[in-house]
Amino acid sequence: MNEPSLSGTEAQPGVGPGNPGGEGGSPHSLTAPAGKAISGARQEPPLRALAFFGPAFLVCVGYMDPGNWATDLAGGSRFGYRLLWVLLLSNGIALMLQTLSARLGLVTGKTLAEHCREAYSRRVAIALWIFAEVAIVACDLAELLGGAIALQLLFGLSLPLALLITAFDVMLVLALAGRGFRLIEAVIFVLIATIGGCYLVEILIVRPGWPDVARGLVTPVLPSGSLFIAIGIIGATVMPHNLYLHSDLVRTRIPEASRYGLRPALRHLFWDTAIALNFAFLVNAAILIMAAGVFHRSDAAVTEIEQAYRTLSPLLVRLGGSSFAAAIAPLLFAVALFASGQASSITGTLAGQSVMEGFLRWKISPILRRLVTRAIAIVPALAVVLWRGHEELTALLVFSQVVLSFQLPFAMVPLVRFAGSRRLMGDLVLSGARKLAVWAAVLLVIGLNVFLLLQVAGVIRD
Repeated sequence: MNEPSLSGTEAQPGVGPGNPGGEGGSPHSLTAPAGKAISGARQEPPLRALAFFGPAFLVCVGYMDPGNWATDLAGGSRFGYRLLWVLLLSNGIALMLQTLSARLGLVTGKTLAEHCREAYSRRVAIALWIFAEVAIVACDLAELLGGAIALQLLFGLSLPLALLITAFDVMLVLALAGRGFRLIEAVIFVLIATIGGCYLVEILIVRPGWPDVARGLVTPVLPSGSLFIAIGIIGATVMPHNLYLHSDLVRTRIPEASRYGLRPALRHLFWDTAIALNFAFLVNAAILIMAAGVFHRSDAAVTEIEQAYRTLSPLLVRLGGSSFAAAIAPLLFAVALFASGQASSITGTLAGQSVMEGFLRWKISPILRRLVTRAIAIVPALAVVLWRGHEELTALLVFSQVVLSFQLPFAMVPLVRFAGSRRLMGDLVLSGARKLAVWAAVLLVIGLNVFLLLQVAGVIRD
């Protein structure tokens, strides 16, 4: 990379090392190309901050996709509220990494995938692209299974039929992409609100012990036998494709950042990220709290999503809940699961476009991208259902998370390297203390994921 230095100047959004001409986005960019930066920021209107909100909410759905439900349900049902601090820790790590991704995209005007293509040899870049595509397919597998299970629970469909329906339902939403990117954001907002609303009602129904919840958040203990689940929670939280996607999505805000100043824009994007990821944390915490408040109190360990759905109602009745609450709680559970799968599928498709365009300069329609990814993901899903039955679906979900764990370092390490490069980031490069904190978080995630892989392979036992 032979970029000119930004040292000594205030970097303009989309202008400088990553994009010296001032045009945000490549010719093949997922997002709309940005206009040239305007030197000298004008005074920022009070409501201008709202213009920067949105990208992180598309990203945050990956933090509450169906692949996370199994670990949250298992953690709450087996260990009560005592693993809530693990969720809080993983949320902090995710916030650091997603903030770096947003900064990289806005300051340089290029995506993480584009930086990888320019910084590394062609062989290395192709290898990183393959790893990213494998991760996206693994995520889509979890989303496909989650959506299919939700349809089966809601409408009593057979799993093979539910899988086939789920393979095509997101096409309707992606068809709206041609009407503007803000419309996609609005659809995601509705799905996120649906998930949050369902679990807000679930928590009101369950009535958890709030002192125990507070202790679980601030007391870092690992009960006997909980290490595997704790590692799974952390390892499944930081999704590789989200790091690629966030650096692309923020470029839709380059015109606003050019108009009102880069530093205010970065501040607003940080709050966008913080609010979105903390919302995702609350949803994951609500799943764990619900499982602890119902299943753990009833000594019913949950190993499958369907089991949680079918036992939720009778256990609520046993714990003194009303018949209405017992009837509506499973329905809300299934609706939230379906919304989670749909929202994650949409952002997974956008991430696939960003990765392919950034690494290879290939531009394809979101519909074609979704067809290719779903065609790959549905093969193992249908094979397991037809040959082994629905009992093996949870194992397939776990496998998809292990695949993600393996890919994580190949997205995190380049991100931290680029965000810490003064040649790329100029005066907005990470400070020494922040760089040390981020590298510590990266090494922690890598170490835990390696430990998880060794444990799944039977090399290490809990």
